[in-house]
Amino acid sequence: MANKTITVRQTGSPIRRKNDQRATLVGLGLNKVGRTRELEDTPSVRGMIAKVQHMVEIVDEKA
Repeated sequence: MANKTITVRQTGSPIRRKNDQRATLVGLGLNKVGRTRELEDTPSVRGMIAKVQHMVEIVDEKA
């Protein structure tokens, strides 16, 4: 069974954001506007995305 993946793009800057939001972006593998990462679709990753939803967008979801 193949794992689901989601592609996330950073759309906002972490400047003037709380340290925990910066750390969440780093945990997702993002650190500059425009970067994308393909991540495994797990509840923990979804929670991290929800925490910084104002700075990221989901580009693609693959089954």
